[in-house]
Amino acid sequence: MTNEPFPTTEAEWRRRLTPLEFRVLRQAATEQPFTGAYTDETASGTYCCRACGAELFTSDDKFASHCGWPSFFTAAAEDRVTYHEDRSIPGRPRTEVRCARCGSHLGHVFAGEGYDTPTDLRYCINSVCLVLRPSE
Repeated sequence: MTNEPFPTTEAEWRRRLTPLEFRVLRQAATEQPFTGAYTDETASGTYCCRACGAELFTSDDKFASHCGWPSFFTAAAEDRVTYHEDRSIPGRPRTEVRCARCGSHLGHVFAGEGYDTPTDLRYCINSVCLVLRPSE
């Protein structure tokens, strides 16, 4: 994790993040499907929050959902992420996933889609929100 203090203003976040990172992490936008660096990544390691460095997901919990974004069936630990009701699309309620440390938007979690995973959950996470720290 980074030891830098979190930005406290929108202007500070804009200076720290690229325009795309800012839109997704701080404004809850979504990157285009099949464009992210980690969509098809298979290297071993830990996926950390791009905004604050918190460890969020592991490669052991990543799976190929073919949805266009990196997918995980669980978070590294339940205290690493928070869940929020998202009704931004009328008639399609979703559960937003945010970094518990800095509050940045990561993506959404979906249940009951029929994937052959231990949890029957799909954490659909924007690549731009993550940094892969490879295993040693």
